Amino acid sequence: MRTKCLLAAAWFLAAGGATADEALGTLSVKGKTTVLRYTYVTREPDPDNPGRDYVVFLLSDSKLAAADRRADRLLALARGGKLHDADREIFGEAEAADEGLGPVYNAQACRECHQNPIVGGISQVTELRAGHFDGRNFIDHPGNSLINDRAIHPDIQERVLPGNEVRSFRASLNTLGDGFVEAIADETLVALAQSQHSEIRGQVIRVPVLEADGALRVGRFGWKNQHASLVSFSADAYLNEMGITTPLQPDDNTSNGNSVEDFDEVPDPEDDGEDVLIFARFMRATQAPPRDTELAATRDAQAGEDLFRRIGCAGCHTPEIRTAPAGTAINGGSFVVPEALGNKRIRPFGDFLLHDIGTGDGIVQNGGASTRNKLRTPPLWGVRTRTRLMHDGESLTFTEAIQRHDNQARRARERFLRLGFGERKQLLTFLRSL
Repeated sequence: MRTKCLLAAAWFLAAGGATADEALGTLSVKGKTTVLRYTYVTREPDPDNPGRDYVVFLLSDSKLAAADRRADRLLALARGGKLHDADREIFGEAEAADEGLGPVYNAQACRECHQNPIVGGISQVTELRAGHFDGRNFIDHPGNSLINDRAIHPDIQERVLPGNEVRSFRASLNTLGDGFVEAIADETLVALAQSQHSEIRGQVIRVPVLEADGALRVGRFGWKNQHASLVSFSADAYLNEMGITTPLQPDDNTSNGNSVEDFDEVPDPEDDGEDVLIFARFMRATQAPPRDTELAATRDAQAGEDLFRRIGCAGCHTPEIRTAPAGTAINGGSFVVPEALGNKRIRPFGDFLLHDIGTGDGIVQNGGASTRNKLRTPPLWGVRTRTRLMHDGESLTFTEAIQRHDNQARRARERFLRLGFGERKQLLTFLRSL
């Protein structure tokens, strides 16, 4: 078990005969016993997963003694019932090459891309994607469409190779409140698409849930809706952004299509999947980005919200969605919606569907050729904390972002441009309140 923080957490099926014996220092899961040196901390029912217990224990590997002070802090958080705080520390922890970072990567920690205004939020950080369009099909750049900006050795530094004219930056997304997004039923998103006018109807795609043996679910995470669950999303980001392999993503990326095995310091998988579960649990426990309540209460903001609806922005930036009832099994049966996330009315101002608004990046991922120039409508909650707008971060003001809307969003843009100065000011005030 990988123990970069000394704090380790294991999921156990209560019906699977899993035990943790403090005196013997053994861990038995489904009949397989491993001897570990650890200090048992606590075992308690997991409120988010009925029938499962959550066990926290502190490993005592001597080579990690230098991390004792950090371990003490995490241990104190766990003992104090503050697992979310401990999860946040692990979400924000920087990795090193001897822990599996790279060999090619973009960031050393989740928080490098998700940090504004708090851990889990957004940032100005972008990733780079590239490939070639032959007139009929998109062809990935050698390796894959993701071009990592960093490497642990200069000989494997990636760069865009000649012949790959399709290029796009992708801005980091907000993960705050994503537990609610995950808890939206597939049927709700399908019905939302069907309710939209044909001119603006969003596209629903179904993507594999990695932790459920590839069971299909409606995509909702990532600019291309390439994931439907936070565990899948976390495993994908751990590999593609940080270069760390897990059982769900066991193979390292290449460097422009060439193997990096000779530069890899840690055998694959570099993490046993524990961190992926912690990342997902952290995001599930975050609150949705709050509005500026003082600004939202002003007459200008309220009038601006009415204009937002009247000119058609709300057609894709859906103001309200309700999550699935508590107890609903989702993600191929691998997760049950808890009370904290179930049957909640959320106000994301986004429909989480793919649309062509004229800014498509030309990249194909999980959705097939029809999604090449489509992007997920991003939720606008928390947009007041973003300084660089749209999928590529190339728009620096709300007005600039609106002016780039075309195709399915053309009519809404034209209506915005016909607004008088005062009405535009009201609509922009509303956006600044989100």
